[in-house]
Amino acid sequence: MSIKNIIIGILLLPFSLMASAGDWIVENDSSEVNFISVKKGDIAEIHHFKSIAGTLTDKGKFNFSIALASVATNIDIRDERMDSLLFEVDKYPKLKLKANIDPKILAGIAVGSVKVATIDAEVSLHGKKQKMAFTVSIAKLSDSHILVASVAPVIVNADSFGLSSGVDKLREVAGLSAISKAVPVSFMLNLKR
Repeated sequence: MSIKNIIIGILLLPFSLMASAGDWIVENDSSEVNFISVKKGDIAEIHHFKSIAGTLTDKGKFNFSIALASVATNIDIRDERMDSLLFEVDKYPKLKLKANIDPKILAGIAVGSVKVATIDAEVSLHGKKQKMAFTVSIAKLSDSHILVASVAPVIVNADSFGLSSGVDKLREVAGLSAISKAVPVSFMLNLKR
């Protein structure tokens, strides 16, 4: 290797670092957070949230939020009841999730490859905080696009977040015999930079 090539390489190094650095942003329009509610023992329905946001820094700090008023169940009155009776969005407008992800995990995935990892996170919902583990599949689609999806649903228990009385209120107002307090949640997040 000639001195000229070494000098050019050294001069170009900052540009290659700039191209690979930067925050990853969760794309709301192409990402999904879904949950399943079960009523009357065996009637299951899939719902989702329309407004999510998140960033992952190059140091591995992941901050994610869900605007709870964006819940979409395909029934307007049920959305309104979930907002006011379950989530109490006037007091607790967002679910927030924080995690520290080892930057080597992403750096070690080649474009076109997939890695499965378990991420420990802190979830804040309805004034309560819980540590939760998420097993995710990370697909590196390009140097500026990754897809992160749940490998298996995460079970969220209403009791853990002080939501049991809200579930009971929903059950009563809807005249249902039961609504499950254990809710499977799955997600698919598109992140770009």
